[in-house]
Amino acid sequence: MSARRGAAPSRTANPAPRRTTNAALRRTANAVPQRARTRAQSPFTAGRPWWHFLIDAGVLALLLGVGVLGFGPAFGHDPTYLLAGFGAVALGLGVAAAGAHWRLGLVTMTGLSFLVYMLFGSALAASQEAIAGFIPSGASLRGLLLGIMLSWKHILTLAAPVGTSVEVMVVPYLATFVAAIAAGTLAWRLRNAYWAVIPVVALFITAILFGTAEVFLPGVRGVLLAVGSIGWLAYRHELGRRESSAAISANQRIADPAGVRTAFLRRMGLAAGVIVLAGGLTLAAAPALTAGGGRDVLREKVVPPPELHELPSPLTKFRDYLKNEKESVLFEVKGLPRDGRIRIAAMDSYDGVVFNVDPNSSASFAPIGDPKSLNQNASGDGSDVGIAIDGYDGVWIPNAAVAQSLNYQSAQGSTPTLYLNRESGTALNLAGVAKGDVYSMNVDFPVVDTGKLAGAGFGQLRLPKLENVPQVVGVKANDIVGEITNPLEKVQALEGALSQEGKFSNGLEGQAQSSSGHSAARMTKLLSAKEMIGDDEQYATAMVLMARHLGIPARVVMGFYADGEASGDGARSLKLTGSDVHAWVEVNFAGVGWVPFNPTPDKDHVPNPPEPQNASKPKPQVLQPPPPPQEPAELPPDSNPDALDTDGKKDSVADVVTQILLIIGIVAIPVLAIALPLVLIVGLKSRRRKKRHTQGLPTDRVGGGWSEVLSQATDLGASVDGFGTRRETAVSLEGSFPAAQGGTALLAERADAAIFGPGQPSEGEVASYWESVEESLKGMTGSVGFWKRQRARFSPKSLLVEAKRVQARRRAGSKPS
Repeated sequence: MSARRGAAPSRTANPAPRRTTNAALRRTANAVPQRARTRAQSPFTAGRPWWHFLIDAGVLALLLGVGVLGFGPAFGHDPTYLLAGFGAVALGLGVAAAGAHWRLGLVTMTGLSFLVYMLFGSALAASQEAIAGFIPSGASLRGLLLGIMLSWKHILTLAAPVGTSVEVMVVPYLATFVAAIAAGTLAWRLRNAYWAVIPVVALFITAILFGTAEVFLPGVRGVLLAVGSIGWLAYRHELGRRESSAAISANQRIADPAGVRTAFLRRMGLAAGVIVLAGGLTLAAAPALTAGGGRDVLREKVVPPPELHELPSPLTKFRDYLKNEKESVLFEVKGLPRDGRIRIAAMDSYDGVVFNVDPNSSASFAPIGDPKSLNQNASGDGSDVGIAIDGYDGVWIPNAAVAQSLNYQSAQGSTPTLYLNRESGTALNLAGVAKGDVYSMNVDFPVVDTGKLAGAGFGQLRLPKLENVPQVVGVKANDIVGEITNPLEKVQALEGALSQEGKFSNGLEGQAQSSSGHSAARMTKLLSAKEMIGDDEQYATAMVLMARHLGIPARVVMGFYADGEASGDGARSLKLTGSDVHAWVEVNFAGVGWVPFNPTPDKDHVPNPPEPQNASKPKPQVLQPPPPPQEPAELPPDSNPDALDTDGKKDSVADVVTQILLIIGIVAIPVLAIALPLVLIVGLKSRRRKKRHTQGLPTDRVGGGWSEVLSQATDLGASVDGFGTRRETAVSLEGSFPAAQGGTALLAERADAAIFGPGQPSEGEVASYWESVEESLKGMTGSVGFWKRQRARFSPKSLLVEAKRVQARRRAGSKPS
């Protein structure tokens, strides 16, 4: 021990290490121009195997393809958008590879990208306008140029599916093309591959924003994006670690193949565990987190729907059709099946005066993009129905539910802009439907499964709040339903009470008196009278008001159909007149959809004639005083809010907060799965540092300071020989971290002097030593870049090395002497 203590301060041992230090410094100085020369070299010829780049390209293509699939709902899942999207992935990665190989600048890359975009765009995004589907034409090139600026607006202002014209196909083609170029360039030009994930995520979000409220494979796409990104980044990190370890090490040490293989498998096992955990949590939680409803997309925010409140309610013209156009042919229908109905409008908003469509809820009308494919969920086996307009006029297009296509020919020649409300299945022509207009539809007439309907509950829908509903509606509804709990039986009870107890009258000549309209006063008169008298307009309104009071999703539908023998049979033409106008009720059942109900009594169910008065001797008339003035009736306060009141006119703060928390929850699952191991690593390092600084004898704490330097060097990627002396290790660290030159050698000398010297160092000497340790650590971290410092902070390498040494000492101590 005394010999070693005497040797510590001797200078004879210093020349050899100092020569090593000078050599290391010369190697470091010579490496600078070498790195400068490498910077101009192609990454594909820098020594990495060619299959590494194929893996990069394959993973990026997969991740970008996940984003492309997000455009599917907007295009009705037409495969044409896949050709544009995946073709753009291949082109973009090719341009990025060419730019990385020849080290092209920004201007050159921009020009090359534009040339490729125009050259291949006709085949991928403008096949309808191109010659033979792939040869550029004037129309296809013009569409590609204008689409750079205008296609984003077109895709948002058209109702899905938006079609496959170049005006909208440019969006997935251009967005994917730019994202692929950016991702490939960042992956192959930068050492850090994390940046390449940014354009991938940007494309994923772009597809969501320019899509529809339909959620397309959220769990599968989310897992593929998270697992693919994490796995590829872990793979690139491992490659970078190996390259950094080989470049930064200043010593020629003997490789331990078994140890290297064990460390590699440990890292890969940890990465695989994180990937499986993140993917499993995302796949398990995505259905629950996305089951609450739809999502907000740009198409619902950019272009407002037509101002339907400015249009009169179609139901206000009900009595006019019967009175003034009873014998007038409004339109001719061909191909309408027996008992088929032509719809005008579905109305779900009531203000105490009229029932009307509500543009803030189910009446969100958007321009029709592809008239040949209106309904994405239809079976495709529909009936062909043709309509020729005669005396009908107005903005509402007579149609049938559920129309899969609409080929409209205006009598004016030019095709008007048509608007579609997908939820109610009604269409709108703001220019006005006029005589001579002809159009054909492929209609999938819904068939109600009575067995399924009997056990179905009510659908959960967003319907507007009903206002100024008379109090008698709620009283009457509660009396009719009573203790009935079955959903279908509730609706049938309301329907039966009106159709069986009510009397029919249009109020026309020769019929009993029956006022037109469906205001609150008219509803009060209908439901409070000793004998209910009215027609379709009053009975349909009364049933919907009572149903909505009970929390039943219901709406009034106005349309035309022929009664009895005059109904269509799918073969001959059917001329519908004003006398064929009707109104009925539709109720939404979960898993079934909208089901029609007819609360109107039969036309032969007329009011009873007034009872005859018995003849009596008239009495002298006496002038009676006038009746006292009556106070105006007050509408009942809204003390019982509608069970369906979701009032889409105003977004509640709670809904917004819920949406935000939902998004945060989905994103946080993979983030937490990745962050928890990193937080654990930082915590273990902090605990180890505190233990080294505060526990044990002064010599132990000085040795702990030197160990802290070695741990930091290990995490920064330096090769530390565990069997060398402190001074030998200090020389190798100075070669790896030139900025800390001299500091580590001094720390090694002071540690040897404190540990092998006589007695224990003072507390002041220990504190001074740790201050020097802090300065040395700052110098080491300052000699590397920001991202390498972050990798070192979260690297478990030093923890694993220390655990391996402790395990080796335990095995050595357990062996018999």
